[in-house]
Formats: sequence, structure tokens, C-alpha cells
Amino acid sequence: MKFYSLNNQNIKVSFKDAVIAGIAPDKGLYFPESITPLPSDFFENIEELSNQEIAFQAIHQFVNEDIPDEALKEIIANTLDFDFPVVDIEESVATLELFHGPTMAFKDVGARFMANCLGNFSQGEKQDVTVLVATSGDTGGAVANGFLGVDGVKVVILYPSGKVSEIQEKQLTTLGQNIEAMEVDGVFDDCQRMVKTAFLDSEITDHKKLTSANSINVARWLPQLFYFLFAYKQSKSKGKEIIFSVPSGNFGNICAGMVAQKLGMPVKHFVASTNVNDVVPKFMKNGIYEPMASIATISNAMDVGDPSNFVRIRHLHQDNLETLQQHLSSYSFTDEATKATMKEVYSKTGYVMDPHGAVGYLGLKEYQKNHSNAYGIFLETAHPVKFLDVVEDTLGLSPEIPPQILKVMDQEKKSHQIASYEELKQYLLKN
Repeated sequence: MKFYSLNNQNIKVSFKDAVIAGIAPDKGLYFPESITPLPSDFFENIEELSNQEIAFQAIHQFVNEDIPDEALKEIIANTLDFDFPVVDIEESVATLELFHGPTMAFKDVGARFMANCLGNFSQGEKQDVTVLVATSGDTGGAVANGFLGVDGVKVVILYPSGKVSEIQEKQLTTLGQNIEAMEVDGVFDDCQRMVKTAFLDSEITDHKKLTSANSINVARWLPQLFYFLFAYKQSKSKGKEIIFSVPSGNFGNICAGMVAQKLGMPVKHFVASTNVNDVVPKFMKNGIYEPMASIATISNAMDVGDPSNFVRIRHLHQDNLETLQQHLSSYSFTDEATKATMKEVYSKTGYVMDPHGAVGYLGLKEYQKNHSNAYGIFLETAHPVKFLDVVEDTLGLSPEIPPQILKVMDQEKKSHQIASYEELKQYLLKN
């Protein structure tokens, strides 16, 4: 299968080349040239399949020309060695917990899959690949962990100074080896802008092979469809219409869910829940896409004012707003509403949500006001301990710190402080 640029469909490359390049030469995101639905009996008998078997069948058509079946099975086994439980919270409301991996965030799946793909591609290659990535929080830790020690791959992570949680910062600044952290004087959008500029700077790319591990990269984005299928497998027996509510920042996660829908997953509707960075909720109402300067919130991983992956969602629906509205609702919520929901759910059920999961819960409840028969699953995208200050301040309790977090807390932070693109460029040229 080929992948084409969303800016120019005549630009077509293999999966391998799309992964290594990250972004097309015309700045477009890569998109698969076809999405062939899986056979109906795949979904009819999905309960009989293991998670690894589900993932293999779901991703096979996109990667099989570049990754042999046995290698793909090994990549999937290395990616999916933890659980993805659906936990009932209240009547017709459940959460898909995506924080049981090594960095306790949903991005562990995409980062590990991509790292294993690049490791496979780099065998026998003479030139190292430099993974250049911007993070608003969890991407950095997941990428750092996924790529740690991978031969032939160097990783440079840009993050906004003072705008990620302490635990998130520790996860991306303490590993060493082939991981370098760049602490940027600015916001996430500044980090993302620097990354995109570097990809188009021939003075860098003539000497270095750059790729990105943000969800703009097809190997980071596509495998996120796995856990929507895992959740469907666990919830199919409910006998109700299933809908997913996804806390959304750069919109790669919910877009992957919509690819699962295109593969035939019997889920008709998705909810994109955002914080006050509400570019998409506004677009869904008036059809006008207006990027904004990102606003800092307690759900910092969603502080994105120009979500890269929304163009993929529009493309999946032929850039037709009416068609998109049939499959997607989108709502935005304030920090105050987020905190109030964290308190309410904890007092009623004893379940501790992180602020991103709380935004997902709010969007689900908003949708269910007019769709009371729907069985809703909101995504809990990170362990609440990763937002310890917010949880402590809101709920007055301290979740027990899991071992995968404890091991980084006492490590020394090491980062390069930069304030301009030129500083990043000079670092890349010298290292």
C-alpha cells in the first residue's frame, strides 16, 4: 500500500518511507491510499481473538509490503504487553484505561509500535535516523521510553518549559543514552512550529535523516486504532449502541478510532471532548476552521490551538461537514467544569480520573443527554498520578505512585534550554 500527501495526492510513498520522512515534502500529512474493511466475521467472532491477533489483522493491509508477517507479529508482541481494561463507572458509562503501559499514557502504544518499526527498518542502514518530536506532555515520555536504546535512532524531544507536569518532565529528561530533551521558552505550538521548520530546512535535512514521532507520523497514529477494537471486543456483549468519547488535543487518537470505524467496527459515533482550546467544537458548529493561540489548562496534553490531525478526519469524511457531523460531535469544557466532574465522580463512585479523562467523561455525558440508549466509553488517557498536583488540589488525596513512575522521580533532570529555532538548528547540525 502507498501513502499519499493530503496536500497533493500525486506524492505517493511506501509505509517505510512515510515513517522515515514523517511528513511529506509539501508539508502534507501522509494518508493511506485505501482502507479496506475487515471481513464481517472478524467482528462477529472478535471475542475469540487475542489482542495481538486483532492488532495483526487490523494493521496488516497498511504495512505488509514493508514488514514481513513474522516481523510484524514480533513488533506487535513488543508493543502490546500490557492490559487495556474497560471499567464500568456507572449505568451505561465506562472508561477504557490506557495507562497500564510503561509510561502510563495512551501514547505508549503508538510510540512503541513506531520505535519497533524504525528499529526494523534501520537494520543494515548506514545513516542514523534522528527522531524530532514536540510534546505537550505525554508524547515525550512515551517516545523517550519507546525509543530508548534502539540502535540507529537518536531522539530529540522539544517541550514547553513549565507547561508539563513534573512527572511528565522527569519521564523525558532523565533517561539519557540516545534521548535528548530540549526545554523551550514558549508553548507547545512553538515547539511544534520549530519541529515542522526543521523538517523543511535543507541545511539540516541534507546532512541528517529526520523523522517525527508525533501523531503526524503514520506509525505513531495508525496503531492507536488497536485499543478501540479491544474496547469493542470487551463491550460488544452489552447489546447497546457503543460510542467513544475521546479527550482530544492534536486529534490523532480519535482519528485512529475513526479508521477502526472505516475498517468495519460497528461504532457509529465519536465525541471529541476538548478543553477551552475549542477550534474543532467551533468548526463543527459553523464550518469555519480558525486556529488559535493555545491556552494553558489543567489538561495540558490537550492545549493545542491548531490540531494537526483534524485534516485527516476531514479527509476521512470527504471534507463534507454534514457527513462529518453524522459521525462526530465535539464539545469544550472549562477547568472549573473539569474539576467539578473529578469531584463528583469520585464522591459517587470512588473512581479517580485524571483531568483529561474527566474532559472525556464530560463530553460523553453531554452527548448522552440526547442519546440516552448509548453505552458510552470515555478514554482515560493517562494515570491520575501523572497530574498529581491537580488530583491532590481537586480531590484532596494522593494516589499511590506506581513503580514505573517512582523509578524516574529521583533521577536528575537534564535538558537543553532554547528560545529560538536557530538554537535548535545549531544543536542538530553539531550533534
